[in-house]
Amino acid sequence: MTTEKGTSGRGQRELRVRVKTAKGRKLSSTRWLERQLNDPYVQRARREGYRGRAAFKILELDDKFHFLVPGARVVDLGCAPGGWSQVAVARVNALGDRGGKKQGTVLGVDLQEVEPIAGAELHQLDFLSDGADDAVRGWLGGKADVVMSDMAAASSGHKQTDHLRIMALCEAAAYFAFDVLEEGGTFVAKVLAGGAEAELQQLLKQNFRKVAHVKPPASRSDSSEKFVVATGFRGASRRSEDLGEADIGEAERDAAGEE
Repeated sequence: MTTEKGTSGRGQRELRVRVKTAKGRKLSSTRWLERQLNDPYVQRARREGYRGRAAFKILELDDKFHFLVPGARVVDLGCAPGGWSQVAVARVNALGDRGGKKQGTVLGVDLQEVEPIAGAELHQLDFLSDGADDAVRGWLGGKADVVMSDMAAASSGHKQTDHLRIMALCEAAAYFAFDVLEEGGTFVAKVLAGGAEAELQQLLKQNFRKVAHVKPPASRSDSSEKFVVATGFRGASRRSEDLGEADIGEAERDAAGEE
């Protein structure tokens, strides 16, 4: 591994790391490692104590849509390694250490075991298993203000297969959100472009007042990853089958103004 000097966008000198291809290591693995070592968001995450660069994606989304407010009750699906939950804990005041601000709660769930995060309640669970949604509702003990999902299946190497898998996870998270969100609540989820996202978008437009697709700056430019942010949940009494075309049209106009 070697380093060379470069200039950052802020005019500061910084070191760029070049990784030599080790014996037995694939060139693609070397390139991935080099990209990680030189990624400014990865470097910033280390400096600021976040568990991964994904923390900046939810930070940027919240800076735009303002859903992580003090006192909010948040469910984080697919929370490993914990960056999103770290951000949520700070912004909703889950530790109760911001004087004069309401104290929120953060409940994280993931298939993998996640190292403890102060202020968050974390559970290891396969969200697609039978009864998983009931278990999460039990841990939550009431309604949520925000449901956010960064769930993703292991990459198959086939773009369309990966797209369909992540859309299935996103749809499962959306139906869970319909059951647990307070009226006016927010749903945030990662999606991959590929064609099947239109059906999900229509479903969300029927159940939320505004729906936007956003690619935050922290998402890599060469990635098909985007995030759907649905705000203003209409409430359990106004499920999609009860909505008319006028409501759908209103949601489409609102979303167009946000994208």
